[in-house]
Amino acid sequence: MRDSVQILSTRVRPMRVDEAVRLVCQWATGRVARAVCAGNVHMLMEAHNNPGFAGTLAAADLIVCDGRPLVWAARLQGFRDAHQCRGLDLMMAVCKLARSDGLSIGLYGAEPSVSDEVRRRLQMRYPRLDVTYCWSPPFRELTRDEDAAVVEDLLDVGPDILFVSLGCPRQELWMLAHRDQLHCVMLGVGAAFDMIAGRVAVAPRWMQRAGLEWVFRLAYEPGRLWRRYSRHNSAFVALIILQELHVAVRRVLSSGD
Repeated sequence: MRDSVQILSTRVRPMRVDEAVRLVCQWATGRVARAVCAGNVHMLMEAHNNPGFAGTLAAADLIVCDGRPLVWAARLQGFRDAHQCRGLDLMMAVCKLARSDGLSIGLYGAEPSVSDEVRRRLQMRYPRLDVTYCWSPPFRELTRDEDAAVVEDLLDVGPDILFVSLGCPRQELWMLAHRDQLHCVMLGVGAAFDMIAGRVAVAPRWMQRAGLEWVFRLAYEPGRLWRRYSRHNSAFVALIILQELHVAVRRVLSSGD
């Protein structure tokens, strides 16, 4: 399988969870600063509509296919072995391998009660997992002094892997803005904190495989998600169809030369 694929304005790597986990832990073992994003329809549509954000994502070290529609879009382009790598699955698998490899993790984001519960549940599930950092930033942009203090704390505590749960596009912008200041692998995992803490229900596996996780989440959070899904999902499908038609037309024209 080729290494990556362009979907709209974003290049993603449709790799398996175990492949992504090995890569993340390899980087973390070498103390290599990296930014890893879990790409979904929301992220790709934000990038499509905002060239500045698209440029930020282009600098990410790895974007996996968190959303099933991205897997389908990759397969349309010939990536028959494209796989989904959900942010929640990636986070849990990384924690499991981090424990056995002696790597420490940090948690940045969500509400204090949520992040504390995430730490408690992770350490219950993976005994001896070293959680060296856990902080919930305020729901506003940090001042320069506050941001400097966060960087200082992270450098002092030094987690090997930092999970970031701020929502899209805030978490991606934060990771790329701080990658050169930190010495850890950062993973933007979206709603994974809320799911681990039990604040957000997780769709059954059959719905995930069928690409219906968005239906499940919409049923639980209609007030927050209906606008996003109604706007982004239909636009994404239309744009993917146009992208494939454009590719087909180019192939026909080139074959006639």
